[in-house]
Amino acid sequence: MSYLSKYEFTVDSNLTEHTIRAIQENLSNWMQPQTLTKMLGLIDLTTLNATDTPSKVSSLVNKVNRFHETFPNYPTPASICVYPNFAAQIRKELTAPGVGITTVAGCFPASQSYTEVKVLESRLAVENGATEVDIVLALNAFLDKNWDACFDEIAQIRAAIPNAHLKVILETGALLAPEQIAEASFLAMEAGADFIKTSTGKMEPAATPAAAIVMCQCIKRYYEVTGKKIGFKPAGGISTAKDAACYYAIVETILGQEWLCPELFRFGASRVTNNILSELEERTVTYY
Repeated sequence: MSYLSKYEFTVDSNLTEHTIRAIQENLSNWMQPQTLTKMLGLIDLTTLNATDTPSKVSSLVNKVNRFHETFPNYPTPASICVYPNFAAQIRKELTAPGVGITTVAGCFPASQSYTEVKVLESRLAVENGATEVDIVLALNAFLDKNWDACFDEIAQIRAAIPNAHLKVILETGALLAPEQIAEASFLAMEAGADFIKTSTGKMEPAATPAAAIVMCQCIKRYYEVTGKKIGFKPAGGISTAKDAACYYAIVETILGQEWLCPELFRFGASRVTNNILSELEERTVTYY
């Protein structure tokens, strides 16, 4: 049975286009200092490069630890997001209060391996300090419509890390139809995701407003049916303050202000923090 049928959900492309147009025409409403400041506290400050080293990660953690010395009026990021082998290091070095430790896991970014390996990697990440784990939907099964296999894999990982937040990355750039994005959204939520996330940032296209709108509409419908609030995380290609404001506007427009908190909304980004700070400070900031 299709998840769209189960949740009586229909993708409305005209509504998506109308929402994008309305937000773009009124984006200045979300570019105000108070809103931009709030966005800084919703960011998963991310480094996911093949060239990441312990010293590079230490430098990033130290900047988070010292952030309020330079910018006392702005919130620190919601979390630092890294590869799982750095979780223990961050747990040891992070002193900034309220900042989580996010790691990717589950054979990121391709998710091409054994479920047992993905479960083990996710569990080890949490045992070593991760408070949140971002995994990738098994596209090898999903694109063949083997949804049971996708569901089972997410559920196994969920069971292995019961005390950590689980974010499931749909890799929406590989899902060519909005109906596929909707099916993947409902599947991930039913299987135990605390968040659904657009992209790994490792393939194009990454996050898009159209994909974000469909995902947020699915989150809204899931909440209407189950009473459970699921978070949303756009990631990949979000580099400017206007990019961030667009996704913030989508969440507020579709899900409402109660979703505008770190527990239910994150940005996966590395460059956007400096650009938001630059917008707020009215000068070029290259802190991170």
